[in-house]
Amino acid sequence: MSIANPLWGAPRIHGELLKLGIDIGQTSVAKYMVRRRDPPSQGWRTFLRNHADGIAAMDMFVVPTISFRLLYGLLIMGHGRRHILWFGVTAHPTAEWIANQVTEACGWEQAPRYLIRDRDGAYGEILIRRLRSIGIRDRPTSPR
Repeated sequence: MSIANPLWGAPRIHGELLKLGIDIGQTSVAKYMVRRRDPPSQGWRTFLRNHADGIAAMDMFVVPTISFRLLYGLLIMGHGRRHILWFGVTAHPTAEWIANQVTEACGWEQAPRYLIRDRDGAYGEILIRRLRSIGIRDRPTSPR
């Protein structure tokens, strides 16, 4: 059954065998399953190596000044040559400001295919719509 259905795992095969009236434990099913010989899917490092020219990353950070004001920096970096595409600083970051910075960094012709970013609340819906209009696929990182 594991040869005929290579995507089924031990719990699924165990359930099917129970439906057929074969009383066997799930660990026994897992023990006698045929191991897949396919190479595993590409990992994160391989993905970055294969698609580095079309990937950019964006992040915001806070810089306290000597007068205790807070300035917010935005860094957009291209992964192909590992160079800085854009760097912007403001005292009051808004989603519109960030969307304009992305447009200035990437332009309408030289936009990367993917943009990796965190899930900061400052980005907003305006940025996501701008990325879609430029043709960039937004890839937020996982929450943790």
